[in-house]
Amino acid sequence: MSNTKEEFLSLIDDNRNIIYKVCFVYSDSVNTHEDLFQEVLINLWNSWPKFRRECKVQTWIYRIALNTCVSFLRKSKARPSSMPLTNNIEDVAGDFDPERVRELYRNINNLEKIEKAIVLLYLEERSHEEISQILGISKTNVAVKLFRIKEKLKQMTQN
Repeated sequence: MSNTKEEFLSLIDDNRNIIYKVCFVYSDSVNTHEDLFQEVLINLWNSWPKFRRECKVQTWIYRIALNTCVSFLRKSKARPSSMPLTNNIEDVAGDFDPERVRELYRNINNLEKIEKAIVLLYLEERSHEEISQILGISKTNVAVKLFRIKEKLKQMTQN
């Protein structure tokens, strides 16, 4: 096994949760989630030789994963109507109430594509700088959009 292949497999193992979460937010069924996950892996593998390490590996993975998921949805012209939930929502919820986490993800699922991406990265505790690099928008735009998204989510929760 080549060094490049070993390095790539290690990279995927270390960052599997990033890929899983991005696919989870953009899928509406277990089958779609698995398809997206495979698409992301293929695109990461194809892009791996061109990765110049000018940004963090996680930033690069997010960018590829988000672009893959958005393109996949655009091609299928299917907008998920609800957030897919697995039996292990408690793993995602951590110390939080699983029902509140379900509600949050359902509301996130109703956001626009760019809004979903921003919230996902924010929940991953990415800095405004990292979010701007991943999505190709300014830090100021990230802050403004994040403020508006939070307001939108509050309104959704109150309804």
